[in-house]
Amino acid sequence: MAMIHTAILLPELPYSRNALEPYMSRETLDFHYGKHHKGYVDKVNALMAGTKFAEASLRELVLESDGALFNNAAQVWNHDFFWNCLSPRRQSPGKELARALETFGSATSFQAQFEKAALEEFGSGWAWLVKDSAGALKIVTSSNADTPIRAGHTPLLTCDVWEHAYYIDHRNDRGAYLKNFWQLVNWEFVAANLEA
Repeated sequence: MAMIHTAILLPELPYSRNALEPYMSRETLDFHYGKHHKGYVDKVNALMAGTKFAEASLRELVLESDGALFNNAAQVWNHDFFWNCLSPRRQSPGKELARALETFGSATSFQAQFEKAALEEFGSGWAWLVKDSAGALKIVTSSNADTPIRAGHTPLLTCDVWEHAYYIDHRNDRGAYLKNFWQLVNWEFVAANLEA
């Protein structure tokens, strides 16, 4: 009996591809979302077909697979999450979130510490604000496709620091990309993740 394949889908962006300009260009989204993210979706669907993971959810793939299937599934999960961390509407942390960020001294201090972690992540990877299993807020980084849900953390915010996230707009200047990132953070999404 043939296994039914449950397709992993490329979600629609929560804004138009030019909505993040001037901080992130439409060309970047055309490549980052339209080529890289879509490529991971296509690969994960090809890799899971006909395997014991054929009917798995994306989260199950991230938590239970390994090798190429994990790498592509985790990149899909990370990117799905990343696009929701961004908004074309300028925001600042609300009261509850700002209070929670006092763990790092202040919201401003949090941003500086997060940015430092993102700058220091060697090669390709991700910077994250997470809530650990004890409910404490932490800044962590992950290399390549790794994701903090494998460590039992609840992601609240992420920044993609793979070169494809910023090379079109900033060439090799990750720092300039990170400065623009703060103009786009969807603090309402971060706050909702904290409350969940």
